[in-house]
Amino acid sequence: MAQLGQTINRSELPVDEGGGDFSPLPEGWYDTKITGSELKDTKSGTGQYIKVEFTVIGADFSGRKVWGMLNIRNDNEKAESIGRQQLNSLMAAIGLESLSDTDDLIGADVSIKVKIKPASGDYKAGNDVEGKYKALEGKTPAVPATAPANPAPAKSTPPWSK
Repeated sequence: MAQLGQTINRSELPVDEGGGDFSPLPEGWYDTKITGSELKDTKSGTGQYIKVEFTVIGADFSGRKVWGMLNIRNDNEKAESIGRQQLNSLMAAIGLESLSDTDDLIGADVSIKVKIKPASGDYKAGNDVEGKYKALEGKTPAVPATAPANPAPAKSTPPWSK
């Protein structure tokens, strides 16, 4: 249990009038900012994936969120290989040469390809990140795509931080 340090009265809280739009985004490319990432265990408990939260930036659908999963350990070698290829593509698009903490992804801008996942069972149709990433139009990744011959010591902050 965690004490709030104050009493919050529901009558003093704002009411959500809009209810939010949870319909799937149309398929296509979207400029996004990575606003969350975490390492999670697979349902079987025998593998791991990185769950990445992307928030759409720009005029259309700004603020909407889409989530992607990148398998990094999986009993299925093909699933792991695909996930690692997708992670490579994401890292190249944001200019990240190495990754040791999922927080290093947060704050990066990247263009993602979104597809619609059809309804299934109790689940409504939704979006899925297709695993294709590219640097935002007109921007180049913050770090060169190839490592220098004499690499500098690793920085503790991601390259896009200021």
